[in-house]
Amino acid sequence: MPVAPLSPQEIDERLAGLPGWSLDAGRLTRTYRLASHFAATAMVVHVAQVQEELDHHSDLTLGYNTVSLAVQTHSAGGAVTEKDVELARRVEDLAPGHGAH
Repeated sequence: MPVAPLSPQEIDERLAGLPGWSLDAGRLTRTYRLASHFAATAMVVHVAQVQEELDHHSDLTLGYNTVSLAVQTHSAGGAVTEKDVELARRVEDLAPGHGAH
C-alpha cells in the first residue's frame, strides 16, 4: 500500500513532538550523543531491530560516541511520510534507555 507524503505543515506539526529532530534536505534527521562508543554501538543494534520490525530503514551512522539517523520514504519519491515519523518516535522512545541525549 502506497504511503502519502506529508505536507510541510504536517511535517512541522510532527516535528513539534520530536525534540531534537529536524528536516534537513528533505529528510528527518537527528544525532544522539552517548557516553561511549560501546553505548552508541548498542543503540545502533537496537535501532536496527526497530527498523526491521517496521520494515522501514534509515541512513544510520555510528560515530565514536554518536548515532545519527536520516530518514525518508523512498517508495513515496523520497518524501517524508508517517512511516518516517513512526520510526523517529520509536527511536525517541528507546534512546533514553541507552543514555542518549
